[in-house]
Parts: sequence; structure tokens; C-alpha cells
Amino acid sequence: MKNELIKSDNWLGGLQWLMFIFINTVVVPITIGAAYDLSQEQIVSTMQFSFIIGGVGCLLQAFIGHRRPIMDGPSGLWWGVILALSSMSAAQGIPLAEVGGSIAVGVIIAGILTILIGVTGIGYFLEKLFNPSVMGTFMMLFGVSLCISFLKGMLGISSGDGTIDIGMGLLAIGIALLVLILSVKGSKKIAQYSMLIGIIVGWPLFAVLLGSESQLGGGEVSMTLDLFLFPLGEPAWNLGIIITVVVTGILNLSKQYGSIKGTDIMYPEQPSTSKDYRNSFTITGVQSILSGLLGLVPYSPFVSSIGFIQQTKIYDRMPFIFGSVMFLIMGIIPPVGYFFTLLPLSIGSAVLFVSYVTLFGSSLEWYAKTTINSTNVYRAAIPLFIGLVLMAIPGSAFATLPEFSQPLLSSGLLMGTIIAILVENVMDWDKVGLEEQKANVQKNV
Repeated sequence: MKNELIKSDNWLGGLQWLMFIFINTVVVPITIGAAYDLSQEQIVSTMQFSFIIGGVGCLLQAFIGHRRPIMDGPSGLWWGVILALSSMSAAQGIPLAEVGGSIAVGVIIAGILTILIGVTGIGYFLEKLFNPSVMGTFMMLFGVSLCISFLKGMLGISSGDGTIDIGMGLLAIGIALLVLILSVKGSKKIAQYSMLIGIIVGWPLFAVLLGSESQLGGGEVSMTLDLFLFPLGEPAWNLGIIITVVVTGILNLSKQYGSIKGTDIMYPEQPSTSKDYRNSFTITGVQSILSGLLGLVPYSPFVSSIGFIQQTKIYDRMPFIFGSVMFLIMGIIPPVGYFFTLLPLSIGSAVLFVSYVTLFGSSLEWYAKTTINSTNVYRAAIPLFIGLVLMAIPGSAFATLPEFSQPLLSSGLLMGTIIAILVENVMDWDKVGLEEQKANVQKNV
């Protein structure tokens, strides 16, 4: 272990993992706090506990969970649903405290169910549902959904009045191009740390050219670790909201499974086992219960870690452990965590955008394991195209549907994945493809 501590690659790789984990975490408690009218002290508290639980979760997963360098952070699916429920409450006149309290109850219930799934080992049998065609669709839709979010962040659309900030956008695009060039043309060592270089260059440039004020937060923060239980609202029992949240938790397990199975390609010598899935799901369930108590967006392993690993070529687990420990320290020491909240969102989005586009390659790798021809192309085309179309439809278009169904039906990622699973189970598409191949061979003979 002593030798690992003095390796510069572990520290540099760990710092890059730290930036990746941080960027994917810090904006979440700020947006949730704004949506649910939390005080500045409550937002700071949820941010610090997000760092602490995230850091501990990464370490637990790396050592006794799935044992892979996969970031554990606030789930994008949960995040979107919780924000959508706050908007829905405003339209229906439901008090925010009731919405937040019902979400907390639903998250805790989902956490208990996740623990049961982990302990019983049911999660491992999801493998039968996630064949290569489903995984290819999932990876493609997940990459598109992430790139949409981060492209908006690069252009400044996700902040301010919702219009493109030309100066911010040009700088972010320049940083993205820098990271891309370093990744493609740089030496192996430089390519590994291209994201870190992008942040080091982009952060001061943003401060000089556009001002030093952070896009993420700002203001004075408490230098103590304050504990707020149920900050979104005291436990409440709005059945529709609770059902929506519990269903979201169950569906989110597909992303967790996808993140673990998606890394099997990179670690062929150490395939995931049923024990890995049991431990990973159990850890996630405990985190979900804590998230419900502390008003956090529940955690799960990030599929986007696959793109990060492929882009940086850092496959070793030790740099990830270093980064997780540093992230945990950020939560324990408030001034350190606050310093990093000054990182401009557009710069963070730019470096992550380059990382996530590599999920396209992961998708193609999974599709390559699938028999696809002109007869059975529907197995991939139908779920993929429906998912992409749903992403392009404005959320307001789903307002006429039952409230409890809106978060699910408006999610292109979830609906595309669900449809892919259904399509794969209504017909033996491999058999259809084989029959066409035989027919073509006989025709050519």
C-alpha cells in the first residue's frame, strides 16, 4: 500500500476522478434546494452530505460492492423525477412540503426494496433481461440524454434566462475541443489527464474573461457540518407521489445493472458475479434510506463512468479510490468543498461532454454482439427511435396524462429501455436473423 501512495499516476488519476465525481454531484443539491425553497444553510448541508455519502458509497462499492472503478452518485433519473414532481405540485396546488415529505417516504420504501433485492440476489437475474441488444439501446440513449444536458450547460442554457450565452458557449466549446485534441492526438500520458488539463485551463480563463462568480451557487456558507433531517418536508402520504417515487427506484435498478454489466467488456478477466450484484444493490439500498432522511437525490453507480474510463484509459481501481477519499474529505471539511463549488458549470460540462460521447462506442460494441439484418432490425430500431423521439418532445406535452405516469412516459431513456426489454422477449430475434442468413446463402448457391 505504501508503494501505491507514492505513485504519481495514482494521485493524478485520483484528482481527475475527483473532478469527475464532483462535477456530477455538486449541481444536484443546488437545483433541488432551489426547487423546494430550501434555506442557504439547508442547501449547504445537503451538499456536504452529498459529498460524504457519495465518497463513502464509492469506497464501499469499490471494496465490497461491484469492486469496479464506477462512480457512485446522485441518479440522473431520480434527479429528473424529483424536479418534475416539484413542478407538478405548483400546477396542482399541492404544498411543496407535502410533495417533499411524500418523496422522502417513497425513497425510503424504495431503499428497503432495493436492500431486499440485493440480499435475495434477484438483481443478478436481471442479466436475462439485459441482453446485448438491450444494452446497446440503453448505452446509446443514455449517452444522448447526458450529452443533451451537458451541451445545454456548455451554452449557458441551463442557467439564467434559458438563452444561449455566446461568450460562455464559445469558451466551453474551445475547452471541449482542447480536451478532444489532447485525447486523440496527445501522448498516452497526456490523453489520460486531458479532462484535468481542460479544467485547469478553462477555470481561470472563465474567471478572467467572464468573471469569477460561480454558475453553481455562491454566497456565504456555514463552516460547520449541520444536520437537517427531512429538509424537503416532514413525512407525508400522498399516494400518487409515493408510487411514482417507488416505481422510479425500481426502474433505476436497470441503470445500476447497466453500469456493472457495461464494464464487463473492459474487465474480461474478472466478470461480475452474483455476489457482486448482491453487495452492490444492498449498499445502494442503504444509501437510498439515508437519502430519504437527508433530502438527497438517491445514489446509484453511474453508467457514464464507462465513458470516463474509456476516454482516460485509466482502468486501475487505485486512482478511483484516491479520488473517492479526496471527495469524502471535501464533504468533511466545508471550506474545501465550498472552494470547488466555484467551478463554472460550463467548463465542467465541456470536459464531461467529451467523456460521454464515447458511450457511442460502447453502444456499438454491444450491438456488434447482436445479429441484426433487414428482417430483425426492428429489435433495435423501434426502442432506440422511440426513446430519441421522446427526448425531443417538450415535457409540457405530457400534461394531459395522469400525473403519476408523466415522469416515466416522458423519459426517453426509461421508455426506450423498457420497450427494448419487451421487444426482446416477444420474439426470438436471433432465430429470425439466422433464418434470413440461411435463405441468403441458399439463394447465392
